[in-house]
Amino acid sequence: KTKYSKLVFRKSDTVPEELHQMVQEGFLTLRKHDCFFQDLVRIKGRDFVTPVSRILIGNPGCTYKYLNTRLFTVPWPTEGYDIKYCSPQIHDACKALIRLNDFLHIEAVKALQGQNLLETKEMKDATVINREQNFATCLTEKGSVSKDQSSCYVPEDNNISLKNRTSYNLTLLNYMDPLQMLYLKQEPYFGMGNMAVSWHHDENLVERSTVAVYSYSCEGSTGEESNEQKLKGRDPAVWHVGLKVAWDIETPGLAIPLHQGDFYLMLDDLNLTHQHCVLAGFSPRFSSTHRVAECSRGTLEYILGQCELALQNLQTDSDSTVLSLKSLDAAVVKQVEEIHNEVEFEWLRQFWFQGKRYLKCTDWWLKPMATLEEFWRKMEIMTSLVLSEVGKEGEIEEQRNETISCLLLVLTERQKLREEWRAR
Repeated sequence: KTKYSKLVFRKSDTVPEELHQMVQEGFLTLRKHDCFFQDLVRIKGRDFVTPVSRILIGNPGCTYKYLNTRLFTVPWPTEGYDIKYCSPQIHDACKALIRLNDFLHIEAVKALQGQNLLETKEMKDATVINREQNFATCLTEKGSVSKDQSSCYVPEDNNISLKNRTSYNLTLLNYMDPLQMLYLKQEPYFGMGNMAVSWHHDENLVERSTVAVYSYSCEGSTGEESNEQKLKGRDPAVWHVGLKVAWDIETPGLAIPLHQGDFYLMLDDLNLTHQHCVLAGFSPRFSSTHRVAECSRGTLEYILGQCELALQNLQTDSDSTVLSLKSLDAAVVKQVEEIHNEVEFEWLRQFWFQGKRYLKCTDWWLKPMATLEEFWRKMEIMTSLVLSEVGKEGEIEEQRNETISCLLLVLTERQKLREEWRAR
């Protein structure tokens, strides 16, 4: 209650049976179609393959970046979008996950409202006690009391805030069979046993947004814990989620057993103040981790807008196909070349680096990628045009030097990144 109050755990019987069935069938379908992939991620300049296999499903055009690897959503069925799936079963699996998403959204809103009410009640109780203790100064304190109480109602329009922090735009699905893993790290601080995922914070999320996790371990039967194991600590056969206060190993850690169909919510700032890990059981396990990804710079709509902004500096003469630049102003050139880098390294290379795998589910991303490549080619031409312009004599020396020095920075970065990606 004191250290982990923003963790909400719910047993499987709080989820409608029909939803369990749909989602669990969806997991098995995606597994059968080989739709789970190990990611090549980059940590401190080195590449690692993740022990857990993953797939990202969510709003069309959304992406999620973690450990320098951008994942592209397999879009779930969304009104107004034409999404062709490789099979009706994959469509049904994605549909099940959007249903689960809606359910978890409602649960998260209820949990946050419950916490707000709880905080309000505690505030009121504290106020009453204070009034009794300081009866004499009651009149002068009235102002500050009402101020205190308003703070726990979350003054910004509460409903909008709750909605923003719980409207999950994607889910990262995980699958792991621990018996296929030759080596699993041991949990280092509390002796919790084998870890499937080490201690971490989830990254790239909207501030103070809730993370919801639905767990499905393919157990023979639930509740196989022996009494002997209970005395010793956690049952190594059962999957657990581990939590600890960030940068603190004095406060006892927490390990919560996860059985088939259980789910938990990490509310408000819990993901910032605490770290979590996943402790492996014996049986294979799926999980669906619903997030409000911070994707202001991570949607297809955003990057297409950036490309259009860059191409405003490209001019085609009406009577010929000769291309020229409207402006050689250093700030304009810098902006265009930075967008050029963003398209190449945050989108095209990230996609084709491991993007062909998405074709097992849908070809939805192929058309947008072709569009981005077309824009990228035009930007390559724009870079050549800048280079030939600054190479000409007769330019104003000062302006030319300014353009060259900002261009040099971006081109050096581009060269470095190209070498890095080639190596990857």
